[in-house]
Amino acid sequence: MSNIGLIIEERAADIGNFLVGRLLPFRQKRAVGPFVFIDHMGPSALKDYENLDVPPHPHIGLSTLTYLFEGAIFHRDSIGSAMEIEPGAVNWMTAGKGVVHSERTPEYLRTTDKNLHGFQIWVALPKDMEQSEPTFHHIGAEEIPIWAEGNTQYKLIAGEAFGRKSPVPVHSKMFFIEIKTQTAQKLKIGEELYGEVGLYVLNGKVNIEGNDYGIKQLMIAKNAQLCEFETSDNCTVYLFGGEPFDDERFIYWNFVSSDRALIEEAKVNWKNQNYDAFPLVPGDNDEYVPLPETGLNVKNRS
Repeated sequence: MSNIGLIIEERAADIGNFLVGRLLPFRQKRAVGPFVFIDHMGPSALKDYENLDVPPHPHIGLSTLTYLFEGAIFHRDSIGSAMEIEPGAVNWMTAGKGVVHSERTPEYLRTTDKNLHGFQIWVALPKDMEQSEPTFHHIGAEEIPIWAEGNTQYKLIAGEAFGRKSPVPVHSKMFFIEIKTQTAQKLKIGEELYGEVGLYVLNGKVNIEGNDYGIKQLMIAKNAQLCEFETSDNCTVYLFGGEPFDDERFIYWNFVSSDRALIEEAKVNWKNQNYDAFPLVPGDNDEYVPLPETGLNVKNRS
């Protein structure tokens, strides 16, 4: 019997002026462990007149994780954080009761050709942290645990697995793992995992129980502890997963919560531009992304 319970194909989604491949949420699978949202950004070659511009927008009840393979994004938020992220590093922002942030191409790249490729991820918060104060952390690429076993390289981007722990300050038991193989390998790693797990192939292909799977697919295992697969040469895969929460998480736009009332309150506060609930972003407060019901992509505050 196959250990693959579901295969999710990437679906095109518009995040403003940039198309991404959406993996989660999916109608048949709303979350994998605490992961409730995964976007694959790119790979995109942007001309000198093309830039990523996601104006200030709000979040509640989740942590965002940004991880790049190529390019750079400048993050600003209502806490006062202003940080450029480059390949291999992690931006980890916990929204808690409410935060606003923007993501844009850095100024020094805005008039040159550039590439952009990476993951944008949301991780739901434990119920007792959904109303916490927002925080932001930047973890440099050199701080992320990397190790090799033969011709296989492992990177623990966030969470705990393989007896190791990433410095990314996560709030529940989870893992986000990169595995690269130079030559074809058979990997049996289920004993290192727990909870739920999804496997995404970035490069190459994997063979699971006699079937080949390639890029732009997220394979969800029925049992994380039975996770094993064969890789092709020069293969890169990512594992997302961990222990799921007991309570359901509701999602509306950029809001995640175990309590629908908190989402309704956030909708009203953002629609009315309540700065007590959602403060302005220092250095980027001339425009914002309104609630989807308005039918507008960007709205000026003036």
